[in-house]
Amino acid sequence: MDLLKYIRNVPDFPIKGIQFKDITTLAKIHAPFKESCDNIINQFKDRGISKVTAIEARGYIWGGVIAYKLGAGFVLIRKPGKLPAETLSETYELEYGTDTIEMHKDAIEKGEKVLVFDDLLATGGTAKAACTLVEKAGGVVNGVAFVIELTGSLHGRDKLDGYNVLSLIKIPVEE
Repeated sequence: MDLLKYIRNVPDFPIKGIQFKDITTLAKIHAPFKESCDNIINQFKDRGISKVTAIEARGYIWGGVIAYKLGAGFVLIRKPGKLPAETLSETYELEYGTDTIEMHKDAIEKGEKVLVFDDLLATGGTAKAACTLVEKAGGVVNGVAFVIELTGSLHGRDKLDGYNVLSLIKIPVEE
């Protein structure tokens, strides 16, 4: 199935010049949503994953399903101040500044194999920060998965060098 045909492009969102890739149009239809989940699950089903982390908010849509089907726990990664207990945090660079994500300090136990999931890989900063959080907690990043990867000038995959990265849809981006 060509999953790309279910992705809506929204020009100039959230700011002028950005071509936003909307995955809600894929999630709202059972067959492509199921296929996207199944493709990720099949890639990681025999890797001993004990936790799946997902980055808010669209990451939660797939992350919970993937964790359930892998027989793994599910760990939320959120923006600062959204989690109620003690957290680990990681700040990372954006094209236009910095941002921070957090995870509960006790969410992952030492040595647990973890799959990091997010809906889209662009510059790689958020995904790399999520991997760092997992490692700070003592977990082992066993894979990093995305529905969409923007390839070309953004070089997001370069930040994830050394990790097992899976992207279901690759969309070229020019400078």
